Amino acid sequence: MSTALIFGLLVVLMLTGMPISISLGLTVLTFLWTMTQVPIESVAMKLFTGIENFEIMAIPFFILAGNFLTHGGVARRMIRFATTMVGHWYGGLGLSGVVACALFAAISGSSPATVVAIGSILLPAMVKAGFPKQFGAGIITTSGALGILIPPSIVMVMFSVSTNTSVGALFMAGVVPGVVLATMLGLTTWYRARKFDYPRQPKATWGERFKAFRESVWGLLLIVLVMGGIYTGMFTPTEAAAVSAVYSFVVAVFVYKDLGFKDVPKVLLNSANMSAMLLYIITNAVLFSFLMTYQNIPQAMADWMLNQGPGVIGFLLIANILLLLAGNFMEASSIVLILAPILFPIAMKLGINPIHFGIMMVVNMEVGMCHPPVGLNLYVASGITKMGITELTVAVWPWLLTMLTFLMLVTYWPTMSLWLPRTLGMIP
Repeated sequence: MSTALIFGLLVVLMLTGMPISISLGLTVLTFLWTMTQVPIESVAMKLFTGIENFEIMAIPFFILAGNFLTHGGVARRMIRFATTMVGHWYGGLGLSGVVACALFAAISGSSPATVVAIGSILLPAMVKAGFPKQFGAGIITTSGALGILIPPSIVMVMFSVSTNTSVGALFMAGVVPGVVLATMLGLTTWYRARKFDYPRQPKATWGERFKAFRESVWGLLLIVLVMGGIYTGMFTPTEAAAVSAVYSFVVAVFVYKDLGFKDVPKVLLNSANMSAMLLYIITNAVLFSFLMTYQNIPQAMADWMLNQGPGVIGFLLIANILLLLAGNFMEASSIVLILAPILFPIAMKLGINPIHFGIMMVVNMEVGMCHPPVGLNLYVASGITKMGITELTVAVWPWLLTMLTFLMLVTYWPTMSLWLPRTLGMIP
């Protein structure tokens, strides 16, 4: 009864158009004040202890690093490098978009940032080269979602905070699936470009490739710095986020000099706004998790589902459907913070590896970012392309089908996610 009341109130508040964070907070406070005897002091205590988490500090740092790189000309250099490598194939500029999104994802940790940084530069160039706008929009909208799968990933940090799993292991687990998904999106792009005979770029010389690599190497080195530092144990993922923020500032201001000192306060303010929004959601999600734990809801749901006997295959299918449905009306961070504490205990009881389950959830978030009605990447891409959401939805469907195929692959083939962290000795 209490479970139905809690989720019923949450859904009603969200349907009114109220922000998810406020809906969560009001649901918790309404329930605690009217239906329990929990002292308000313990709620305040839980509020502060719940977000007193070292890993959470990585979020504002990764956001700051991504903003410095977005404004600092790194994306433009990465696109140029990617174009010299794959531009001469069918759909060359589209393929370079996939490659550039994968590279930028590995230094930004954010899908919307990747869509903005790559899309705002590449899409006008694709239209000018003779590609249909829908083709370019479909590529950038879906490839931009790599931002939360290829590490570092803000969504992975949130999953770690919600479930107490290793951020470093999650980061390493995202590498192989990220490369596989980028390859699948690239193959879809190549196939459609060949089918419709879209333009190809002149083949670049090795001299041009080396020049483009040399220009983009400062951005690419950030990937080595973050992932290498975490793997070697030189610093934790949170410390890696701080290092990446400082490094991105130095590269944008002193190396590439695309960002002047007068622009830095604006970047800091934008980063603070984004961080505050995410941290406010996390704060209210912590309260919601406290309420569910107090009412013993996760344990009761886990016992109920196990009694139904769905098994691992059935549970993973149910979890995917639930997460995809949630993606219709909630954004990624909210889904992770609300549903991870519910689904995670069931996964553990069924013997599913926590790292594998985390990667599966992240891939679901990727798909949710690319379909209506609240797919964040769709709205970001709409702002860049000046296309309507309906038109964009039609444009992304070939790549969206590819992502759904990949979701099934990553769900039922855990080795893809677990091979690298196991090889590196990060998980048993």
